[in-house]
Amino acid sequence: MTTLKEQLQEDLTAAIKDRDELRSSTIRLTLSAVTSEEVAGKEKRELSDAEVLKVLAREAKKRREAAEAFDGAGRVDQAARERAEGELLAGYLPKQLSDEELTAIVAAAVAESGATGPQGMGAVMKLVKPKVDGLAEGGRVAAAVKAALTG
Repeated sequence: MTTLKEQLQEDLTAAIKDRDELRSSTIRLTLSAVTSEEVAGKEKRELSDAEVLKVLAREAKKRREAAEAFDGAGRVDQAARERAEGELLAGYLPKQLSDEELTAIVAAAVAESGATGPQGMGAVMKLVKPKVDGLAEGGRVAAAVKAALTG
């Protein structure tokens, strides 16, 4: 079974052979981010698939934020490219939780923790975070917890 990093390298080779500039440049930048993460710190190490997924999620988030910034600046063509790169990276990430699934997990955590107001947000987040790690963005999770505690 191949690791996620090996899969990215194989996909890069295929994209270069197919002369797919968007895929090859996106995967090349992502592999560069993975390598940077591997050499960060005191000694070089090999990233696990879970760590590579975190790098992929971070890169996809960068693309979404860049697309929003380019839209705000009126650079529609650049925003479209950033969105395309983000969608390509999303193909490597696990399927994100729907709003209904996230709300159900948050409601269960609120009931389990006994939190009643905004001051209980930390306790609820502590219960929710391990269940949704990699399946929902932190901002979405925090918003859902806040809505459950104040609503």
